[in-house]
Amino acid sequence: MHDLLSPGSLGLAELEALYRSSGSFRIDDAAMAAVAQSADRLGAAVGSGEAIYGVNTGFGKLASVRIGATDLGTLQRNLVLSHSAGFGEPLAPEIVRFIIALKCLSLGRGASGVRPVVVERLQQLVEAGVTPVVPEKGSVGASGDLAPLAHVAATLIGEGDAFYRGERMAAGSALQRAGLEPLVLEAKEGLALLNGTQVSTGLALAALFDSWRLAINSLVTTALSLDAAMGSTAPFREEIHTLRGHRGQIAAAEAIRALLEGSQIRESHREDDLRVQDPYCLRCAPQVIGACLDQLAHAGNVLRIEANAATDNPLVLSDGSIVSGGNFHAEPVGMAADGIAIAVSEIGAIAQRRIALLVDPALSFGLPAFLAPSPGLQSGLMIAEVTSAALMSENKALANPRVVDSTPTSANQEDHVSMACHGARRLFEMNANLAAILGIEAMTAAQGVECRAPLETSASLKAAMKRIRSASPALTGDRLMEPDIAAMADLLGSAVLAEGIAAETIAGFDP
Repeated sequence: MHDLLSPGSLGLAELEALYRSSGSFRIDDAAMAAVAQSADRLGAAVGSGEAIYGVNTGFGKLASVRIGATDLGTLQRNLVLSHSAGFGEPLAPEIVRFIIALKCLSLGRGASGVRPVVVERLQQLVEAGVTPVVPEKGSVGASGDLAPLAHVAATLIGEGDAFYRGERMAAGSALQRAGLEPLVLEAKEGLALLNGTQVSTGLALAALFDSWRLAINSLVTTALSLDAAMGSTAPFREEIHTLRGHRGQIAAAEAIRALLEGSQIRESHREDDLRVQDPYCLRCAPQVIGACLDQLAHAGNVLRIEANAATDNPLVLSDGSIVSGGNFHAEPVGMAADGIAIAVSEIGAIAQRRIALLVDPALSFGLPAFLAPSPGLQSGLMIAEVTSAALMSENKALANPRVVDSTPTSANQEDHVSMACHGARRLFEMNANLAAILGIEAMTAAQGVECRAPLETSASLKAAMKRIRSASPALTGDRLMEPDIAAMADLLGSAVLAEGIAAETIAGFDP
């Protein structure tokens, strides 16, 4: 069974399902007809003797060199081989599959001039379980993600390396074992495969989907920390947030209110609490996390548009003209990735302050120092908090914008680049760090809530605590903490802790 894709119209829900699926996909028939039509238009232009960049000319600074008719196929093959110049570890198979799907969506817009067989062969790679080995480094995010996409194209023509059923081998051998023939490229097809932002976009989208889940989980850990610290819910009243009007802030406050509904701990100090205001990490959580939700939602909209875009060059336009442009420049993707990075960093920064509050007896409203059962004899969560601070600091450094770091390449022909691929790729490390920070907060907050017994938290948070305790048992004495942190990071990164939170996926958020 194949997922049927309609280029130009996929929403974030469909894109996330496509990313998380391990199945095959097909571009719909209407789009394939448009692909065939663009190939015919290109063929007519080539037959007229018109000079067309990258079709019968050299590339980049060599665009003024005309290529003879008998060498057009060789030109495309040479392009793929010479541009397969990536470096580093291979991208994960699920990422490469997603990249191929996005490339099919782009070619499926019918503006690239490739034959339908090119799209079909890309689909067949995925269906047959052949995964190109794509080194993670080498793209500057302009003229497309040239090097990594060249490695995809190389597998298509039987060159380079690929994985088949988990085994790395020569691409030609992988194709043979899968019953596929190497594709012989025709005019423009190598260029169409290499041009485009699909690597940057695929990485950014994949990271975004995980970032959103972590952001939603941070609302759960916030609510737990609030109850553990016996903080006030007054700052979460609906009118406060509607008076400001930011969608993310309103949604964040609503989620935290709902999570705390019915908490005995909250009711125990609603009246006559001598504390006038809580620290910002509790009181301003909707404002901070809400701003991050809005930032992630904006990035999602940008990346949704990009995933559906024709980012090739030159483009075969609807009137038959073939025009060089700059849709391959990944500036929108780079800016979106930088926005995601800032949001991920800030979610972790405010979560870390809540951890620090809970382990500090001067701030935690009666909790034992470092939440140790016997402080002094035991250190409890002292160094877990230190680890959260280290991870927070790493993410702050990683959040520095990448898109501003342009450098000229290709003999100054490509004199401004986006660094979008690097900007997107660093998000995976940041998400891993954030998952661990939130995991430590969940452990700390759960321990604090348990210290408030016999008072109980809300039903929603008790259910979340049950999940937390399945990965990290209550602290009854000092023990190795690394396994707990790793298990909690896995839990926070893979599932939403509490049921019933609106917008558990980014597609469910109405910006």
